[in-house]
Amino acid sequence: MAYQTLLFDIDDTLLNFQAAEKQALEGLFRELKLPLSQTTYDFYHAENLALWQQFELGKISKPKLLVKRFTTLFTHLGITTGIDGQQMEQRYRYYLGQGHEPMPQAPEVLNDLSQKHDLYVVTNGVAKTQQKRLSEAHIDHFFTDVFISELVGAQKPARAFFQRVTADIQSYEPAQTIVIGDSLTSDIKGAAGFGLDSVWFNPTHQPNQTTIKPTYEIDQLEKLETIVA
Repeated sequence: MAYQTLLFDIDDTLLNFQAAEKQALEGLFRELKLPLSQTTYDFYHAENLALWQQFELGKISKPKLLVKRFTTLFTHLGITTGIDGQQMEQRYRYYLGQGHEPMPQAPEVLNDLSQKHDLYVVTNGVAKTQQKRLSEAHIDHFFTDVFISELVGAQKPARAFFQRVTADIQSYEPAQTIVIGDSLTSDIKGAAGFGLDSVWFNPTHQPNQTTIKPTYEIDQLEKLETIVA
């Protein structure tokens, strides 16, 4: 089946978010003159992921999420004085904005697909950070538009997010639209809830332990070209 409109997630789909996340936390801890162990990073990563999943379910606001992950982290480390969660978020955000390493094959695949397809970004990330990362990765020019949840006014996987996104796509046809992302609970669930086909990008072959079923599953981005052709 041919697809014309391709809706791409950013983090760990087009840009290596886990690398950027670790780099940002290292920068923050270096600034604070604190050691960052693998155990501490793993705790932060798990807590951050859990909070974003709560955000997807509408159980926490993004501003609260962004601060809570740091208050929780430093409380876990036993550091309760001299730490301001909002300030930690701002400094972390500075370092995160510097992380724009593309996922393998991403620039080449985007270049190929942009010749015959309409490409869009759909992300829940922080607007200013995501825009900066796309620009500095030199892939922003491949996209007709970039839809970011805080600007759209709804977040993946909510139907409202996809309703507002597709309302702004002039040539939108449901049968010719597909969502590409690494998150089952955000990208793939959102696509399914809105009646769109989806591609689960799963390069590390993680087991699907949910009831969410993608239309396709790939472990390399270049395999998209066969699917959407």
